[in-house]
Amino acid sequence: MGAVPLFVMASLTTYAATAPLAGNQSFSKAKKTLLKKVYYDHHETFYCQVPFDIKRAKGKEKAVVDPVQDGFHYRKNKKRASRIEWEHVMPAENFGKPLACWRNGDAMCVNSKGKSYKGRRCCTKVSAKYRLMQADMMNLVPAIGEVNGDRSNYRYADTNRSIKGQYGNCPITTNFKERKTYPADYTKGFIARDYLYMSQKYGIKLSKQQLKMMQIWDLKYPVTAWELERKKRIEALQGK
Repeated sequence: MGAVPLFVMASLTTYAATAPLAGNQSFSKAKKTLLKKVYYDHHETFYCQVPFDIKRAKGKEKAVVDPVQDGFHYRKNKKRASRIEWEHVMPAENFGKPLACWRNGDAMCVNSKGKSYKGRRCCTKVSAKYRLMQADMMNLVPAIGEVNGDRSNYRYADTNRSIKGQYGNCPITTNFKERKTYPADYTKGFIARDYLYMSQKYGIKLSKQQLKMMQIWDLKYPVTAWELERKKRIEALQGK
């Protein structure tokens, strides 16, 4: 969809202050809601902008994607590239690591064999704030499974180098050695506004370098009509 005038962007980077720390704490429910009530008429993957389909199996709906199509070709994992996964634009580690349950675990985080655990699993069990952040639909987008897996929790980065895509004509590349992901230009504005939203709403600190890059992307890549419509739908579902 076409770009929206720059003056509307202020709402994208400041509306976090009005959003309450209340609502859905279920990551599973968030994914189902996004599919049924937000992306019901917008079956397009985030990073590659290729279409996905909804299939019903055993009474449940799931999103699937052709791993070989115009504009996309799986890198090595055809099976994972055949499904849609809901990607945290800001990785769970970014908003989970500041919490004690992520770093140190909790007295309640002990498995059936008496072994303690920490990280995402522990925070999901004991932290309401973590569950809210994990299930915040503003931070979730439909991604081809293999692309989501390759990106992992790596930081987004910008570059002036010419980078060849790893997935056919899909213009996203992950440098596994550098632990960085170089996204397509058409996703950078969205990524930036999402990071600023998460940072403002939950008090997540961004590095000076990261903040500067996100601010530049926010200004350089205008809001699209779909980004605004998506925001409107999510606000109606999880609060404003």
